[in-house]
Amino acid sequence: MGHINLTSPKQRTNPPRKWQLLDFISMVFFAIVILFFLLIFTPLGDSLAASGSQALIRSNAADPKQRHGLVALIEAGKHPAIESCAADTVDYMPCEDPTRNSQLSREMNFYRERHCPAPDETPVCLIPPPKGYHVPIQWPESLHKIWHENMPYNKIADRKGHQGWMKKDGPYFIFPGGGTMFPDGATQYIAKLKQYIPISGGGLRTALDMGCGVASFGGHLLEDNILTLSFAPRDSHKSQIQFALERGIPALVLMLGTRRLPFPATSFELIHCSRCLIPFTAYNATYFMEVDRLLRPGGYLVISGPPVQWAKQDKEWADLQAVARALCYELIVVDGNTVIWKKPVGESCLQTQNELGLELCDESDDPSSAWYVKLKKCVSQTSAIKGEIAVGAIPKWPQRLKQAPSRATLIKNGNDVFEADTHRWERRIFYYKNSLNLKLGTPAVRNVMDMNAFFGGFAAALTSDPLWVMNVVADRKPSTLGVIYDRGLIGVYHDWCEPFSSYPRTYDFIHVVAIESLIKDRVTGKNRCNIVDVMVEMDRLLRPEGTVLVRDSPEFIAKIHRISSSLRWKSTIHDKEPESQGRDRILVATKTFWTLP
Repeated sequence: MGHINLTSPKQRTNPPRKWQLLDFISMVFFAIVILFFLLIFTPLGDSLAASGSQALIRSNAADPKQRHGLVALIEAGKHPAIESCAADTVDYMPCEDPTRNSQLSREMNFYRERHCPAPDETPVCLIPPPKGYHVPIQWPESLHKIWHENMPYNKIADRKGHQGWMKKDGPYFIFPGGGTMFPDGATQYIAKLKQYIPISGGGLRTALDMGCGVASFGGHLLEDNILTLSFAPRDSHKSQIQFALERGIPALVLMLGTRRLPFPATSFELIHCSRCLIPFTAYNATYFMEVDRLLRPGGYLVISGPPVQWAKQDKEWADLQAVARALCYELIVVDGNTVIWKKPVGESCLQTQNELGLELCDESDDPSSAWYVKLKKCVSQTSAIKGEIAVGAIPKWPQRLKQAPSRATLIKNGNDVFEADTHRWERRIFYYKNSLNLKLGTPAVRNVMDMNAFFGGFAAALTSDPLWVMNVVADRKPSTLGVIYDRGLIGVYHDWCEPFSSYPRTYDFIHVVAIESLIKDRVTGKNRCNIVDVMVEMDRLLRPEGTVLVRDSPEFIAKIHRISSSLRWKSTIHDKEPESQGRDRILVATKTFWTLP
């Protein structure tokens, strides 16, 4: 029989588990008390609070109330430097976010167009440069060579290197100047086009390159003083527009899908498609009619690649020719897989009985209205544009730069305003260069943006410098973008309460006059969005060591100055040029070159 071992009362102990639990509870309680006193009565509290606010920057988009509070602190100049965004955001474009846009309809490539988040959904943080980023190589060397680490994406080089697009060469990407339809180089391809198109001589100035790749076509047209705006969507190649801008070539992230492209009617003297794969005759030829809206009478349309005499695309090629015939385009040549047409001058000769049933747009349609405007299944009427607009009727380049075009009369006393604006900006640019010690006119400044361009006077005064200007005209302001194109300059419609369609770090110099007017509702007088968000977007677009120049009232310049410190900009405030009237002051800021830890 077994024995039961009983412990005497003196040998008994309390269950250890109960004492361990009590010890843990006591420890936590005393730690909370100590932490409370540290937070209230020592500098550690301030440090932890600042750390918490920086974490809030990354997550503020999820909580609108917290975001509003943070923005208010920044606007008041009561917040330290805005924290950087995450490392994987180096190429973030808010309106071309594939994660969000991939959930949208594929019909007419709707998902590849602009789809912007609401202002409260965008994080208040600064986009960092990629690891190993260098200040970009200067123009004109950048046309042929850029730093690999600035956009270390080898996909295009691997897939298109044999066609002369680009190749990796040590620490660089090099650009031989080729393309899918011109693997021997854009220079030879352009020489071929010159046999049929008067590219030299100043008769043609503005061009649009659709589905541009890395924009070698537009880059090499600059040798003939043709200013080309190249565009492509953010697609499987991902960074083709980023490469173009890094090279110093004018470019935008755009998609010809369900909406008009953001340009006024009759803007371009030459429109080019080299294997852009746009289905011009689809949807009752809607895309061809959009090209027709943008092409100046007497201008040239060049399509290289499918469906032009392309295998197994006989029907598509026949349909394309039928549309051109219905619009009375003159066939210049079919050379291999390249076709060149010339748009007729004068009123549309669209036949009432054409094989595709094309119709003229109603007279109430404004052909230059193009900000979030759906594509029209009709042919735009150029009669809505008064005066001479055809190639050959307008002055040649560079004479057209300083002559008031007919579209200037859209503004009251437009011709006088145009002349005064031109002289005003010549005077201001002289002051900017000689008194503010800006880098305008030096190789350090190539890509320039004017956020509130009006007639393009700022850009016109800089045409002798080795740079180009993206002239932005606010959709809510008078439609003066047509005047800018008539002068031989380029630009785009935009609303600055939304992000711009470009990659981060793509501009060397950003200029803006009356920045507050870009966000203020003209009817209510209230701001439609916050100036902090606009300045964070400016920082996204600006390259490290790039320059911002803001010209506005003393009160608003003081506000911009407060916010600029949170953006890590080094800014100074200057008086305006002595000859100018008004109360304007000028803020000049430099974006510091910072990197992630």
